[in-house]
Amino acid sequence: MKDMQAQLEKLRTDAAECALIRDLASDPKKRELFTRLADHLTVLAAEVERAIADSVKHAG
Repeated sequence: MKDMQAQLEKLRTDAAECALIRDLASDPKKRELFTRLADHLTVLAAEVERAIADSVKHAG
């Protein structure tokens, strides 16, 4: 469970960093790329969060 929590935090941090890079980028293609990356990492974080919630639900 700790490893899943660590991955969740890493995904959230990476998504925030991509969003920051997106916001600072002046090149439209780079903005688009980092928008997609931030969105993808956010979806992955949500999936890990769901998996953690499911494992807690099934354990208790």
